[in-house]
Amino acid sequence: MKAARFHGPGDIRIDDVPEPATRPGTVKVEVEWCGICGTDLHEYLEGPIFAPPAGSPHPLTGETVPVTLGHEFAGVVSELGEGVDDLRVGDRVAVEPYLVCGRCDPCLQGRYNVCQSLGFVGLSGAGGGFSRFVVAERRWIHPLGALGTDVGALVEPLAVACHAVRLSGARPGHTATVFGAGPIGLVTTAALRAAGVEEVIVVEPAEVRKEKALGAGAGHVLDPSTVDVPEAVAELTKGRGADVTFECAGIDAVLRSAILSTRAGGTCVNVAIWGHDATVSMNDLVFREVNVLGSLAYCGDHPATIAMIADGRVDPYQFITGRIGLDDIVHKGFDELINNKEENVKILVRPV
Repeated sequence: MKAARFHGPGDIRIDDVPEPATRPGTVKVEVEWCGICGTDLHEYLEGPIFAPPAGSPHPLTGETVPVTLGHEFAGVVSELGEGVDDLRVGDRVAVEPYLVCGRCDPCLQGRYNVCQSLGFVGLSGAGGGFSRFVVAERRWIHPLGALGTDVGALVEPLAVACHAVRLSGARPGHTATVFGAGPIGLVTTAALRAAGVEEVIVVEPAEVRKEKALGAGAGHVLDPSTVDVPEAVAELTKGRGADVTFECAGIDAVLRSAILSTRAGGTCVNVAIWGHDATVSMNDLVFREVNVLGSLAYCGDHPATIAMIADGRVDPYQFITGRIGLDDIVHKGFDELINNKEENVKILVRPV
């Protein structure tokens, strides 16, 4: 079968790879749609980062580059492994793309998303969504019901947002400020509104993304190039500051602005994956007892995310800005997202 595999910086190839075989307790999924994630872009531009480099195989897969990319995917069940009897061939499903050890302290706590040997299908080996078939353990297979698999491919990024919102403690009556209206900032905005947070402020300088933020549910959009953001947030919140803030950019100045925009005793959630060590003024935290919380991916959030979409509390189609075939993944997918990132949110790839 054909698969888009990462070989090195700027080197993604459509290779022919063996079709994976089911094992006891696993499910074979025929992938219908897979989204290109910002993590995939970082691998393409600067990797290997999460992908295991030559000479350093991932502890759970034993694989190194080249690896098949794609971790935001959904499809239909094509085959059931021995012992799996609660699904049917043809069921539409989304895949939670984890590889975890199940033995370390975080796994035993139920925090499998921070497993000490954490890996991702589509980054660490074990196949990936930019191929026709993926085999995964039954625990990671989530039925979509009546939802289509194009929407199913958006469950993964929306689950990232739902996890961050859940950890933040945001609730109706709160004010939230989201810093950055890239893909994760936009889905975080939508997840906040779905959680009943009526007052959502988004901070974003790019004109196209400002419009997208309003469509995702922002009540106000602040341009950091024209206003002092902490002052503007204070004005919008009658001097209090935001109850919760979300840093979705991975930039020092943005993190500082997010902390300063958080009310005394409030919570600033870092959702971004950083490419460098962050610089933080600790007194900005201490003098107002602001909590800073890290949020990584998702943990038990897929069923609630699917229900949120099925109930109509968020419109996932607004985030789909392109659909392409596997052979066009570099030119119309990766290069398009890199060169026209403000116009795009999520480009879906159909590998079948």
